[in-house]
Formats: sequence, structure tokens, C-alpha cells
Amino acid sequence: MSDYRKIVHALIAAGVVCVGVPLYTIAPGKATKRQKAPFMGRNIAHRGLHSRDKSIPENSTEAFQQAVDAGYGVELDVQLSKDGHVVVFHDDTLDRVCGVHARVNEKNYSELRAMSLCGSKYGIPLFTDVLDIIGGKEPIICELKTAGAKNKELCEKTNEILSSYKGDVCIESFDPRIVAWFRRNAPDLMRGQLAGPTKSFMGEQSLPLAFLLSHLAFNFAGRPQFVAYKLGYQTWGAKLAYALGAMKICWTSHEPRNERGKDTVIFEFYKPRKYFK
Repeated sequence: MSDYRKIVHALIAAGVVCVGVPLYTIAPGKATKRQKAPFMGRNIAHRGLHSRDKSIPENSTEAFQQAVDAGYGVELDVQLSKDGHVVVFHDDTLDRVCGVHARVNEKNYSELRAMSLCGSKYGIPLFTDVLDIIGGKEPIICELKTAGAKNKELCEKTNEILSSYKGDVCIESFDPRIVAWFRRNAPDLMRGQLAGPTKSFMGEQSLPLAFLLSHLAFNFAGRPQFVAYKLGYQTWGAKLAYALGAMKICWTSHEPRNERGKDTVIFEFYKPRKYFK
């Protein structure tokens, strides 16, 4: 073989690697029409239909009741209490919402239940309490918070609760390990990868890991069927995942114009139309 042909073959091989590796790494899974249908063209209330003045707090039973009454789907967050209950709460710590300097997973549910959300009469609900309120009336996007060594326990308990729920639900997480767990153990449940630009992960992750997470470089593990990306700048990894067929969900919208070009919109602090497609 001539030197010229060797160079050409080497360049072709390099091109295949350069194209093939990102495609394999970032490629999403494929959702069925049945899985996508409840969420397509829907506006989903972020942590329920809570109010800016906090009179109806985020992730409260009243916020979810208000969302259902208005005909919106809901997005919510689940994590574990110290004694292993699946509770609905966003932050890792209780400082911002409850004024208590402690982590959620340092308190038993009896303690969490007694705390006030944003100084209101509402407390931290169990996941089962929220599911009873929604009752299959509207779709749910359930975010699982990273639980570290207890990721498996959180996944197992959340999945067990959802297995007896009669309604439309999908799961999502910033943690690719959680998405991968659901791919292996609950493949019929639509799953999604939460992400944002590199800077959104800084402070919590090292720069290399933040870069990889922002570019969805761990999609090969969970093969998420949708990508829920922060509004604004999108990395080439996010754009590639959408081009390869990932359902396009955005968070968190504060104005109706963000519906353009999206499959689903997670919103707060305004009341958009229920459907936009």
C-alpha cells in the first residue's frame, strides 16, 4: 500500500472515531409515542403551582393541588429522610425553605413533617401524599435528587411507589447513575437527563466533570429518552442529543415565549396555557 493510501485510510479511521465516539456517547434512548404523549406540548408547573410571595410554598401539597385544579402537569423533587422515607423537597439542606440549618437526610420524617415551608402552614409532604393529590389527573415529572451512597435505595423506593400509581409519570435526574438505574430496572418508565451549561455545575463539581455533565457525556449509561436542559445557552452535546431524537424539555421558564421549539416546558410564577402543540 502506498504511503498516500495509508494516510487516507488513517484519516478515514480518525474521522470515524471522531464522529462515532460522540454519537455513541451522547445518543439518547428512544421513547414510544405512548410514553411521550402525556408530556408533549404541555406546560408543567415547577414544584407545583407555587407563588412568588411564598404564601403557597414550592413542593407543598397546596402547590400541587393548585396545579391539578388548573389543569397543569407537575414537576417535583424526591429524596430520602434519615429514616428512609421518600419525601418531596428540592434542596439538600433545610436552610432556605425551612430556616433550619441541617440536611434533609439528617432528619427523620417525623421531624421534617413538623417543619414549616417558608413560614406557612404547610409541611414537607411524603411522595405518596402528593401522588394521592394528583391522583392520575395530570402528568408528573419526578426528579430524583442525588443521594450518594443511598442512590440505589432512593431509586428502589421511588420505583416501588410508582409501580402502584395509576397515572402518567416520567423520572429525571442530574445524576446519570440514577438515570442508568432506571434504564436497567424500570425500562418501561420514561427517563430523562437533567443538565445545563458547564457553569451551572461549578461549585458542586470539578471543572472536568462539570464539562462532561453539561455535554451529556454519560448518556451512554442511562440512554435518557428526554433531555431537560436549562434555558439559555446549550452545549454542542445538548444540541447533538436533540438532533439524535431526545425529547426536548426546558427549565425553568418565566414567560410564554419559551414554548417555541420545545416539546415540554417547566414553568413557574405565571399561568401559561395548558397545551401549546
